[in-house]
Amino acid sequence: MPDYGNYCPVSMASEVVADRWTPLIIRELVLGNTRFNDIARAMPGISRSLLVQRLRHLEHRGVLETWPAPTGRGSEYHLTPAGRDLERVIDSLGRWAIEWLFEDLRPHDVAPTTLMWWMHRRVDRERLPPGRTVVEFRHTAPEATTIWLVMDRAEVSVCLQHPGFEVDVTVTATTPALADVFQGYCSWPEAVGAGRIQVAGLPRLLAALPRWFLWSPWAAVTRERADRAPAE
Repeated sequence: MPDYGNYCPVSMASEVVADRWTPLIIRELVLGNTRFNDIARAMPGISRSLLVQRLRHLEHRGVLETWPAPTGRGSEYHLTPAGRDLERVIDSLGRWAIEWLFEDLRPHDVAPTTLMWWMHRRVDRERLPPGRTVVEFRHTAPEATTIWLVMDRAEVSVCLQHPGFEVDVTVTATTPALADVFQGYCSWPEAVGAGRIQVAGLPRLLAALPRWFLWSPWAAVTRERADRAPAE
């Protein structure tokens, strides 16, 4: 890691969080991902060896701690009070990018597996119906693939193969259409009303489904910025 010196608070903070990938690792920890594989899935492009290196760096700097997993297999990573205080920094970075780099954002570049992984971690489990609910997402373009979310109030899982349970709701859309809703460029009702997303299943589940998801932490900011864009 480069040493910027300790003569300035900004330079000292940069030594901890300003190298590539580190802010994204902190983002995942802030959002509740504690297992190595879960963090890696949410960050396509990072090698496992580099992720190990960055996690060790953050632990050495007092940003996170390594705990034994409750299952007894493997470890979990948890933010320290100093690490949790960085949530404000991550939020400010996201808001700054939306405000000043809006034209350069490419929400449609996300892969379907990555998008579904993001969506599954942003499920409000308290709003799920009792028991198990299976939602089948049929991505039609640019890559045709089907991914299932198996959800209950204890756990939400992403399945790349049919989970073997009866499907309760089917969602059919392009990956960009789903990404637009997740990121905040449009709402779920707007996308369904425009025919960009088709849904099938019990009416009570279809009505409740949008409320199961918290969407992107910056969805509201993105929508506000998108509404201003045509006038600028």
